[in-house]
Amino acid sequence: MPVITYREALRQAIDEEMERDDRVFLMGEEVAEYEGAYKVSQGLLGKYGPQRVIDTPITEESFTGVGIGAAMLGLRPVVEWMTVNFGLQAMDQIINNAAKLRYMSGGQITLPLVVRGPNGPAEWLAAQHSQALQALFAHVPGLKVVAPATPADAKGLLKSAIRDDNPVIFLEGELMYAWRGEVPQGEWLVPLGKADVKRAGGDVTIITFGRPLRAAHEAAEQLVRQGVEAEIIDLRTLRPLDEATLYASVARTNRCVVVDEAWPLASVGSHVAWLVARNCFDDLDAPVELVSGDDIPMPYNHALELAAQPSAQKVVEAVKKVMYL
Repeated sequence: MPVITYREALRQAIDEEMERDDRVFLMGEEVAEYEGAYKVSQGLLGKYGPQRVIDTPITEESFTGVGIGAAMLGLRPVVEWMTVNFGLQAMDQIINNAAKLRYMSGGQITLPLVVRGPNGPAEWLAAQHSQALQALFAHVPGLKVVAPATPADAKGLLKSAIRDDNPVIFLEGELMYAWRGEVPQGEWLVPLGKADVKRAGGDVTIITFGRPLRAAHEAAEQLVRQGVEAEIIDLRTLRPLDEATLYASVARTNRCVVVDEAWPLASVGSHVAWLVARNCFDDLDAPVELVSGDDIPMPYNHALELAAQPSAQKVVEAVKKVMYL
């Protein structure tokens, strides 16, 4: 199986779907002539031309609205935000239009729209450009929210998202684009709404998604040396949430740690921790622990920004707490 980067996996997904369905097109800042801020769209302009790979002005609210309108009329737009931080400019379009029009039309309108781009902390970008904002989107009924953590999942989930008739917020990670992994060639679909057991174990369940998956694996490797076998669940889709997989794992391990790089208040991680605490109460042998980003704006200083984020060591400490070690 070929080993490619996360960005190459995303490019394959977009390329394959544009080739399969001429209603699919890509639009966003610098996606065409510059071939993408993170080179996800490299080569697509030359292959499909400027009518299907479209550079936009720096106006997220405007071109997100164009994408919504195009989806309403039967096209299948893929809208790229250069960063989800910039997508805050388009929240009225996302929350009041994309998320609600299918419901408010009684199902007469479909919204096959994908909005994608990097989310979460990067490096040396400071407080306004280094935020994990997934909870803002997962909060909204009518949206599907996806956060793949591996190249294979990135390809399979993006293809599924493009084929979905609902608006999908597809959250990548700026520091993940160079990650490498095995990716199946050809038709490869990963269903939305299905979590994945990335590592089997019987002592504690670690639930995470996106970039913190790597920290969870590093923690699990450290814990093995202390006689603890951790099971790692990758949510992959944040809305709809695959609760059944989470509960089945906790029923086996009886302990749970949730890892989310966002701020702790009203986060996806805190919601998942509450769900497990409520629905697995009789199975739990310890309170659920949450490892999150610190409740502060992201510092610019590199040592401080690393300290403010989840790490393997923080996950290990949380596991020791629920294991009473």
